[in-house]
Amino acid sequence: MALPPAADRSGALAPALDSMTLLAAAVIVHDVRKRRVVLLQRGPGAKYCQGKWDLPIGKSDPGEPVTDTAARELREETGLVVDPAALRVAHVIHGAWGVESPNGFLTVVFTTHDWSGEPVNSEPQKHSAVRWFDIDALPGEMVPSTGHALRCVLDDGPRISLHGWQDRTPG
Repeated sequence: MALPPAADRSGALAPALDSMTLLAAAVIVHDVRKRRVVLLQRGPGAKYCQGKWDLPIGKSDPGEPVTDTAARELREETGLVVDPAALRVAHVIHGAWGVESPNGFLTVVFTTHDWSGEPVNSEPQKHSAVRWFDIDALPGEMVPSTGHALRCVLDDGPRISLHGWQDRTPG
């Protein structure tokens, strides 16, 4: 569902930009039968964690439901297509700060076992590679927040992660 037109939101308060938290979505494409997941390697042009492996992930556009964000980012980055209704919430990451989110981020990590297509590197300007990994042989060099979330999901661990809060100094 999209936001109502601006004219219909005249009673809304101005956003509190100094306290905005970035909303993002990530997807664990889990082939249970073959015991593997899709990961992408952040390339030299990536905004952060160049060279590290990551889940397909991206920012939510204004007015976009987070399930649509997840499906869109998965398709844009890997060519894989998933119905947003087939996504299941698997984990939530609450980060104290990020490169594009100095006031914090909230990443909803979804899992899917139902998709179409084969993974391809659809954004070579951002990623060096996109490929399947056996769940028992995940790469060691992963983006810390999503790598931790992936391991939590695969190991049936905690469903929420706090990233960077212990390092945050009160202002």
